[in-house]
Amino acid sequence: MNLLSPLRTATPTDAPAPRPRAPRRHGLDIVRAAAIAWVMLYHAMTLDLVPDPDHWFIMFGWMGVDLFFVLSGFLIASQLLRPWAEGARPDYKRFFARRLLRTLPAYAAILAVYLLVPAAREWPDMQPAWQFATFTENLLFEPTAPKAFSHIWSLCVEEQFYLVFPAVVALLAWRPSARRTGAILAFVLLFGVAIRSWLWLRYVAQPAFDPSADPDGGAYMAFIYYPTWSRLDGLLAGIAAAALKIYRPAAWARLVARPNLLLACGLAGIGAAILLFHGQIAHLPAATLGFPLLSGAIALVVAAASTDRALLGRFPIPGAAALATAAYSLYLSQKIAYHAVVATLTPRAGLAGYPRLALAVAAALALGALLYWTVERPFLRLRDRLEGPSRSSIARAPSGAPFPHSGRNPESTETARETPAPRILILAVTGTRATARPAPGTGWNSTRHHPPRSRGGGPPERRWRGSGDPHEPRRDHAGPSTIVAPRFHAETPSV
Repeated sequence: MNLLSPLRTATPTDAPAPRPRAPRRHGLDIVRAAAIAWVMLYHAMTLDLVPDPDHWFIMFGWMGVDLFFVLSGFLIASQLLRPWAEGARPDYKRFFARRLLRTLPAYAAILAVYLLVPAAREWPDMQPAWQFATFTENLLFEPTAPKAFSHIWSLCVEEQFYLVFPAVVALLAWRPSARRTGAILAFVLLFGVAIRSWLWLRYVAQPAFDPSADPDGGAYMAFIYYPTWSRLDGLLAGIAAAALKIYRPAAWARLVARPNLLLACGLAGIGAAILLFHGQIAHLPAATLGFPLLSGAIALVVAAASTDRALLGRFPIPGAAALATAAYSLYLSQKIAYHAVVATLTPRAGLAGYPRLALAVAAALALGALLYWTVERPFLRLRDRLEGPSRSSIARAPSGAPFPHSGRNPESTETARETPAPRILILAVTGTRATARPAPGTGWNSTRHHPPRSRGGGPPERRWRGSGDPHEPRRDHAGPSTIVAPRFHAETPSV
């Protein structure tokens, strides 16, 4: 294998152009819509709104959160890894600014309702306000009684992930190595298995340290289900998928070459996880191995959904895009709507059974839409005005270099130009130092240190020079070359 074989990179045109919005991926919309619908049905069941609460599909609706974890891991890892692969470095200030504008406004609005209007809570008891303000509610949960706004634990996991993962990426990029990266991923996976095993035996098993004992439900939620260190499997699966797509594009292409088979394998894996868990409060085997199995299976579904060739994404489903777009607002506000139906609307209307469930779901959709249009969407538009409409590009060019993403559409499916990878990418992928160098006056290093000047003596032109590689295919068409594999088209809901 040639360690210096060309990788697909982007080549901007001489004149910068605004980055257009990425086209929607119907498959990913369907996955997001299925995830939020599954979770909403599960939460309706916990509030006695489902006439048949013992149905297996309803009982395992909590797995929809793992769908969101995998999607978030894939999206965030793609945002932070792709700039390194393109010879730039992530703009962390922009990354955090976009995250804040994406997640905080709607969250703050719903938190204010829970704190200022106690009658809106689905349960009277609630964790202290400072835990919600610091996103530590999932780490300090007290299982003494049902708590209001407890479903925010998953957002706490993601917010903590947003803080830690960029630092991990920066450390890996400092001395990149495929072996080191793989070792860290394996370590996190095994750490999750080990910590869940010990916590289950020590705190969940009744009696303690009996592998065949029955689990205590409250202890399971507090020590296994909610804490971040026990729920990293979904994020890890998404990160691994993103790293494979960015740094091993040939392997990724082989993986998604038969997306329908990949989708079938993923669904079969989810089914196996359901059989292993038997319920949300799991025994030792499921508590230790069930989450990696479930997350790996979901990663296969996401990989299949990211292509246009799978049945999942070939045809749009009416309403899926709208449901996926508002998934974050729906997740935050759903229990307020459910409680309003249970406490106010149902007694007056005299509804029961499935009509009451339909009314509750309709109320949740209406409240979620209201939150999206009045709070979430205005701040997303503000984010776009401040940072541009790009949803995924957060790269910052090296000092003295033209911005390597200008004037191209990252979602185009045109054939990409083959250029030798920057040295940092070769190190990250192979763990081997590159000995070859681009010819003088060509390649990434020459662009970095000697940006071409315009004829009029003005600022440097945004030009990406040829690689000097004699095996590089010639460009026989006008316009920018682009990355073949499309990125996610929209933000993943934080749940």
